[in-house]
Amino acid sequence: MDWALAASLIVLGAATGFLAGLLGIGGGMIMVPFLTLIFTVQKFPEEHLVHMAIATSLATILFTSVSSVRAHHQHGAVLWRVARILAPGILVGSLIGAQIAGRLPTVWLALIFAAFVGVSALQMLLDRKPKPSRELPRAGGMFAVGNVIGFVSALVGAGGGFISVPYLVWSNVKIHNAVATSAALGFPIAAAGTVGYVLAGRGELGLPDGTLGFVYLPALLTIALASVVTAPLGARAAHALNTKPLKRVFALMLFMLAGYMLYRGIKAA
Repeated sequence: MDWALAASLIVLGAATGFLAGLLGIGGGMIMVPFLTLIFTVQKFPEEHLVHMAIATSLATILFTSVSSVRAHHQHGAVLWRVARILAPGILVGSLIGAQIAGRLPTVWLALIFAAFVGVSALQMLLDRKPKPSRELPRAGGMFAVGNVIGFVSALVGAGGGFISVPYLVWSNVKIHNAVATSAALGFPIAAAGTVGYVLAGRGELGLPDGTLGFVYLPALLTIALASVVTAPLGARAAHALNTKPLKRVFALMLFMLAGYMLYRGIKAA
């Protein structure tokens, strides 16, 4: 790995970790577009760019979710019973989502990601919160919900917070418990999704050295180390700053990243 690639990945990991701690968002929506750009500069195969970016993004959540969950658990905010019930469905949905994503052409994967990020940015910009209007379903319903969370998260390389948090709040879970429980769900999403992308990428021709399936290991290790260092700094800054206007700025940045992925999808068509 040359110094320019290493420097780019360190900066990306540090920025992602800091923003995750500051704004309480997952890093997938930032990492995937920038990894796609970095991999493009490295002249990795066009047909694998987005697959590798999403797979590597998901794999980093294995590391970042642990420190996040530890902090939430220390405050007693994680609803472990809810997480345990949702986890089986998430595991199945993530595995299936990764397998399907691995077979999708780059154009469709990029367009799906762009649409997801655009909707998420709009949700953040408008700051709309669902009104608590129902209770969590029984085990069968929770399995189905977990399937959806895992499936979509694996498709776009995210930790699922933009789906699970609104759903839990809508189901009469207090917001701080919803955020903490969503953080706990990031690990099974990342674990199953990573396994799915490793399996989906086996035997693919043209992947660069250092890949395990679609996961690019040098990027995974560099980003994970940098983000784990800066996430606590962002969390501390969150207590000293008014993050509401920052979230609006971040939402505008997400619109630009969605536009870039839309461009990548159209270019690959």
